[in-house]
Amino acid sequence: MSPSIAPEHMNHINAMVEDFDGAIGHYRDVLGAQFLMDMPGPDWHGCLMTLGGVIFQFWVPHQLLLHSRYGAHYVGVEFVVPDVEEARVAVRARGMRIVRELGPAFHTYAGDSFGVSLECYDQSFHAVPAPVPYEEPIRPLEYWRDEQPLGTTGLKRCTVAVRDLDAALGYFAGFLNGSKVYEAARPAVSAEAVGLQIGDIVVELITPTGAGVIQQHLDRYGDGIRSTVFAVRDLGQTEAYLTGRGVPLQPGDAPGSLAIAAADNHGLIFEFSE
Repeated sequence: MSPSIAPEHMNHINAMVEDFDGAIGHYRDVLGAQFLMDMPGPDWHGCLMTLGGVIFQFWVPHQLLLHSRYGAHYVGVEFVVPDVEEARVAVRARGMRIVRELGPAFHTYAGDSFGVSLECYDQSFHAVPAPVPYEEPIRPLEYWRDEQPLGTTGLKRCTVAVRDLDAALGYFAGFLNGSKVYEAARPAVSAEAVGLQIGDIVVELITPTGAGVIQQHLDRYGDGIRSTVFAVRDLGQTEAYLTGRGVPLQPGDAPGSLAIAAADNHGLIFEFSE
């Protein structure tokens, strides 16, 4: 049997931004994200934030030279796995490279996994108490749904743009034990999509069927995470809140969704859908 990993839970999404103060101020003061932990370091300035129950780990390298081709972009996802050493063995057996070794956790080379760096750890960032010291307790999902004006109810899906859908399915369904939950046409963006349940999240693989924004995204960045899609209680309420805060919106990739373009969100696409 081919080696595989069985993710149980998504800890956070990793992303690189270029302007620490500007990006953190935007996510916190405009979108209402909660700042959990400051993570300064010799090579980068990082932090943990959460929005709508989704934790993000943002990084700003002190030198942008080696990142300047792409600028701000999604890097990967951290999953909780049952056994980090077993995951490490499976990664190496598949020929994937480990680019950051932390002992209790590790990061894989994104180029070996359709542009998504896989981080494996065995503790949940959503646990109480958390495995790392937050500045304040993480807010419950009821807060995001009922009190915070965006009205988010959690992560609906994480969208990954890929050129070769069949090959990507082999990785995400085979190596990461994903199970198919839907197939859908995305005519507005000239694409088709397949949703996979991986642990406690849905990863949507989206591939172009013709010229359009998905093809443009792949031409610009190659395979990798395209957007974070938040589930919301009332899309009209979400739209009113964001436009009232001066945030431009546009149609998302899927019918009945709205998006904040990367240019208006410090390089990262956020989408919202009921």
